[in-house]
Amino acid sequence: MAFMSDLSDGIDAFLARFPADLEADDLVRALRLCGDDDLVASVAEGARVMHGVERIVAAAAGVVSERSAREHGHAGLAAERGHRNAVDLVQSIGGTTRAEAARAVRVGQSLIDATPGPQRDSAGERDAGAPAAEPWHAQLRGALLRGSLNAAQHDAIRRGLGEPPAPPSTADESEAAEHIAAGAEVWRRAGEELARLAAKLTVDELLRRARQMRETLDPAGAEERFARRFEGRSFRRWRDSEGVRHAHITYEDEMDAWTDAALDAALRPRRGGPRFVDSEAAAAASELEQDPRTLEQLTYDLVMDLLRAGAVATADDVFGARQPGVRVVVIKGEGTGKGAVGPRDPWGRLLVTGHLEDGGDAIAGSLLEKTLCENGYREVTVDDCGNPLDVGREQRLFTTRQKLALAVRDGGCVWPGCRVPASYCEAHHCDHWWEHKGRTDTGRGVLLCRFHHLLLHNNHWRITRDGDACFVLHPPPGSGGPVVLATKAPWSWAWDPPPLPEIPGWRIGPRAA
Repeated sequence: MAFMSDLSDGIDAFLARFPADLEADDLVRALRLCGDDDLVASVAEGARVMHGVERIVAAAAGVVSERSAREHGHAGLAAERGHRNAVDLVQSIGGTTRAEAARAVRVGQSLIDATPGPQRDSAGERDAGAPAAEPWHAQLRGALLRGSLNAAQHDAIRRGLGEPPAPPSTADESEAAEHIAAGAEVWRRAGEELARLAAKLTVDELLRRARQMRETLDPAGAEERFARRFEGRSFRRWRDSEGVRHAHITYEDEMDAWTDAALDAALRPRRGGPRFVDSEAAAAASELEQDPRTLEQLTYDLVMDLLRAGAVATADDVFGARQPGVRVVVIKGEGTGKGAVGPRDPWGRLLVTGHLEDGGDAIAGSLLEKTLCENGYREVTVDDCGNPLDVGREQRLFTTRQKLALAVRDGGCVWPGCRVPASYCEAHHCDHWWEHKGRTDTGRGVLLCRFHHLLLHNNHWRITRDGDACFVLHPPPGSGGPVVLATKAPWSWAWDPPPLPEIPGWRIGPRAA
């Protein structure tokens, strides 16, 4: 369907539901009179029209940027209208925030870059006889213009993936050309995979997943980016005009993850963590839930306790039953030898990236090696579907090792749209232990957060699985159709690989984590 026809159909759907002479002041009243299905349809149709208009704005912002380029000087479009650059002009026209205007210009520039057209010659002039090479993100342009990606999703993928790494300085011309072509192909396939996932993820999650994929594809670059973040670490304190002391922390990767683990260990009951079976732990959790302090006050008091205690107090004094810790998942490369996790560069650095169990953020090879040195590792071998170890019906509850394996496979709560990380989840028997004589096998269990675990049991939802096929969520009768559940683990390509080309150095072998 033509773009404008599709946009017109979206507007017509509104006109069919509401009178054309509806006053703005009556809109909320009219929506309150809608049934649930009509109300949800109104949101969907509104989003459809909004995304269509958003594409027009982004494409126009790209052309505005092209006509405002620095090479045009004061004759550029933005300068002629009295603005410093295209972002300022777009912001003044739309009345948006600078961040929204900047995103529109970024997306528009990406559309311009991916639109076939003449290249410039060595003197910077247009060369009509030399068509521009198609960039790796050309298919993202098509997805945006067709409406399968919105502008925010397109921007998240482009910003998250960045650009393929440049060829080594030692490469000759043919090697450099081969490296560039291979990198463009890998990034193109990665972009396609992320575009396929976009409908299942929020924009923030999509940006995070794109960054995780970039670090996996480019471990050498991940090491350099980690080094820059490490150099940028800082702790700054100051006093404002009222005499109140403030602090600002810029984290590097390791202590960012450790701080999250420390706060989670102490505050999980207040944050909606798993239920406790042990009576003492349950009592402590109940006491924390009833504490009159706000979560921010509890966090502050915990951090101050950590600073005050230092090496004097035992961890139990501060954290209680659960000790802080950070788990990292690494996909073990094939043929790397017993106990090894991946190849190394000429300086002996690991050329792999790990992923935090909670959230999946990438960990550079040097930090991973430090973690291995301090803590060792536990290997989890999975089959082609990511399923590890079984213990049958001899054991009622999933073991710690099984929960670790479920975390590797599921990456967090499997409920659609839920973003609760693995450490906050409980293991659910798909075949109920008493009712269905279910087995405590990882192939028959999934991770669910406390809220969705209780919702499932109390509201008669079910999760089923046919052999090694995907898990399927079934709502109560009359509440919709079944939904196929997908892993939240960013490393799931190890057993469900995207169609990336087999190019040496671009991928790490699957099967062990």
